[in-house]
Amino acid sequence: MYRIMLADDEGIVLDSLKMIIEKHFPGQCQMETAKTGRDVIELAESFRPDIAFMDIQMPGINGIEAIREIKKSSPSVVFIILSAYDKFDYAKEAINLGVLEYVNKPFSARSITEVLEKALKAIDSRRKKRSDDLRIREKMETVTPIIENGFIYAMMFQEISLEDVENYRQLLSMKADYGCMLALAVGDDHHGNRMTNTVGAGFRTQLNYAKVRETVKETWDCVVGSVISNKIPVFLPMKKQKMDYEERIGMIDVCRELTRKLKRATDITFRIGIGSVRRLNKSMDSYEEALKALVSSTGSVAHVDDLPIQCRYDEEYPIDLEKELFDSLESGMTEECERAAGRYFDWMLDNYDEKNLSVRLKTLEFVLYAEHTAYLNGGMTYHFTEREHYLPLVVNAKRNSDLRPWFVERFKESCRNMTTKKEEHENQLVVRAQEYIRENYHRDLSLDEVSRHMDLSPYYFSKLFKEETGGNFVEYVTSLRITKAKELLAGDGGSMKEICGAVGYSDPNYFSRIFKKNTGVTPTEYRESERT
Repeated sequence: MYRIMLADDEGIVLDSLKMIIEKHFPGQCQMETAKTGRDVIELAESFRPDIAFMDIQMPGINGIEAIREIKKSSPSVVFIILSAYDKFDYAKEAINLGVLEYVNKPFSARSITEVLEKALKAIDSRRKKRSDDLRIREKMETVTPIIENGFIYAMMFQEISLEDVENYRQLLSMKADYGCMLALAVGDDHHGNRMTNTVGAGFRTQLNYAKVRETVKETWDCVVGSVISNKIPVFLPMKKQKMDYEERIGMIDVCRELTRKLKRATDITFRIGIGSVRRLNKSMDSYEEALKALVSSTGSVAHVDDLPIQCRYDEEYPIDLEKELFDSLESGMTEECERAAGRYFDWMLDNYDEKNLSVRLKTLEFVLYAEHTAYLNGGMTYHFTEREHYLPLVVNAKRNSDLRPWFVERFKESCRNMTTKKEEHENQLVVRAQEYIRENYHRDLSLDEVSRHMDLSPYYFSKLFKEETGGNFVEYVTSLRITKAKELLAGDGGSMKEICGAVGYSDPNYFSRIFKKNTGVTPTEYRESERT
């Protein structure tokens, strides 16, 4: 049904319009009429028309002024101007107001039906767009919590690549490079730093999750995770790497009010721990700080920066440069890591003299930590005595500046090992697997058997094998067996049954089908072609 408002000071015009519309659009339109500019404005407020036929020359407020006034409260109304005056100024102003058509009087039934059909199509298009938008929004309301929970999980447990980060950011319309984590802990009540009946409260929070999520979302434009035990992790995007004092105090006040809102909405007691601002790939560190803040305080809200539970640095120390150095190391960005290592060492040289032992201690500390990181993440083999010369090298250096090349090179090598050693290790695993397959292809060899021999899960081994060889396990074994079968068929390899068994097949018919599928001929045809 379409609501149409007819505005004209002549009754005969109104009657004509009604008759034309009812005849050509039976049962589709609900119509109301007005004869003055003031009446049409008041009618528009109560009737809320989809379409309005407006005469320009009406008593009091003219049609153009009435349109301008109606658009303030009903901007979506489709206007059609009726006028006995073919005046350019009126037409120009009507166009500026977004009027659909300018129809001259006297009008014909055809002109009215044509313009009304055009208006109805515009209304239908707008309604369809709104319906589609609502449908998409409804779907997003269902999908968004799943996406957000996936993002939180990936960020917390660091199971995410740079490509995944960008995909999540696009899906969540997130532009920030930084953020802090909040830990929302629940219980029936809290005594000191402990929550009571955490299991029961966690279950009730799960039942009230939609309400909790909505309340948190009303407070911030944030990402809300699912209930984990009696806690909900929340990621709050930030545009800058550090929160100043006023922002921190403001956040604490907002969190205190949030705990009260959540209590009123769910009858569950909430405490909130707040971690420091970190890069996206360091969100787990922020979440751990939020948890520590809860343990180290007794209030309803605790910010990590208020508590003596984290390392603090003097104002001169380049903490941002240190983070950049180790972030690039862990990301395997060799050139960026090499540059950051050089800049960090230059900072030490600029601030301390050539014999300062703190520079040497920090040099050794950072090199050992960089290599420790590479050992943990790079698939390397650790040898207890391979770094025994590091201490004499550092202690006996004539000048601190002499250690700069060594410091930079050790970081560069550690960064390179983060990726290359892992790749080498994976390649060696596949090489060993291929050797095992070549030694045992004549048996009923399965993926599970080879995976067990390599001490890897079948899923991981299958994925790794395909990445390294370009084909899957079955294809590789089949190719190996067919190649060996060709050799036996071309020589004096015995009977067909003996050859079939020699290459790992117990059923000659199945062997024949596999052989033909891979070569285009049967084993017998292949043997005959090789002997002619």
